[in-house]
Amino acid sequence: MLRTISGFDRIGEENAFAVLARATALSAQGKDIINLGIGQPDFKTPAHIVEAAIKALKDGHHGYTPANGLLTTREAVARRTLTMTGVEVSPENIIIVPGGKVTMFAAIMIFGEPGAEILYPDPGFPIYRSMIEFTGAKPVPVPIREENGFAFSAEETLSLITPNTRLLILNSPANPTGGVTPKSEIEKLVKGLEDHPHVAIMSDEIYDVMTYDGEEHCSLLTFPQIRGRLIVLNGWSKTWAMTGWRMGWSIWPDQLYDKVRKLAVNCWSCVNAPSQYAGIAAIDGPQDDVEKMCKAFDNRRKIVVDGLNSLPGISCATPKGAFYAFPNVKETGWPAKKLASALLDDAGVALIGGPDFGILGEGYIRLSYANSEENIIRAIERIEKFLAK
Repeated sequence: MLRTISGFDRIGEENAFAVLARATALSAQGKDIINLGIGQPDFKTPAHIVEAAIKALKDGHHGYTPANGLLTTREAVARRTLTMTGVEVSPENIIIVPGGKVTMFAAIMIFGEPGAEILYPDPGFPIYRSMIEFTGAKPVPVPIREENGFAFSAEETLSLITPNTRLLILNSPANPTGGVTPKSEIEKLVKGLEDHPHVAIMSDEIYDVMTYDGEEHCSLLTFPQIRGRLIVLNGWSKTWAMTGWRMGWSIWPDQLYDKVRKLAVNCWSCVNAPSQYAGIAAIDGPQDDVEKMCKAFDNRRKIVVDGLNSLPGISCATPKGAFYAFPNVKETGWPAKKLASALLDDAGVALIGGPDFGILGEGYIRLSYANSEENIIRAIERIEKFLAK
């Protein structure tokens, strides 16, 4: 029998893809499935971005690019960062990566090992914990509570830090809850982190443009006192509907940058050239499609919240960001994952059970409103009919 490392016995998965596969299989059998499970914009990549990639191919950009990304792409990211945050970032601190997950992988690989502790949001994106466990580090959940508006608590987060803590992972606007942590709470956290200079921070800001009801995204980049140990994760996937392009970027402090560059050299080599030219066009081109998409998400968000709150046994806090709702289903009497599975098989609605996002996800399901208003209304009607049985 082949012997593999023990890390693979600990590694998890992202169940949204398993649900997508199941939904696709049911669709192939002729069943009408409404997919509210996958975290993917249902909009096409804007045409000018696609044309930029086509032009790059026609112009002969077919070869390797630098491991850290084309300088022109990194310069575009620096311009976008300045526009969004007011913070000047050097292209020499930016690396272009094949999707947002790569930054998680790199940051956790750099800090994770047996004996180390890594803090991560729970409920949160499942790959955080999966990769932490793979490295042998101890995963320490940072509770993300409904009663706190699905924002993290600075006080509670700081209380979890020990001398063994190596990395703190933050995410706002958040997946799966749609929570947005207010600037005042982030300020408290940063102030407290001054007492823990041994802790690095990775801020996942992939949904930075998607906030609602007057909420504003507060980037950790705006706090110079932690810049020397801050990693910022971002990318093209959500903002410009480019999930399949596998295009992300991250911003690294000087002392870590060469480590992630070496990971690039040893693992993915580089990001393909045409996608990088498309990424430049996304940042520098018109943003009308981004604005239209975010407005559509806002409209759908209201339909989702009103619809879910009308259902027996379900209550739904209003999400402040991203394109997810995280309704509380405890009063239905169903365990969350069993409910999500039954809704897919019996009602034709694909959702994700809260426990797939962490220990504290029990009693909740995640609904992505990256689908049409018509389909969302139909899905809620199906859920209502199912619960009435």
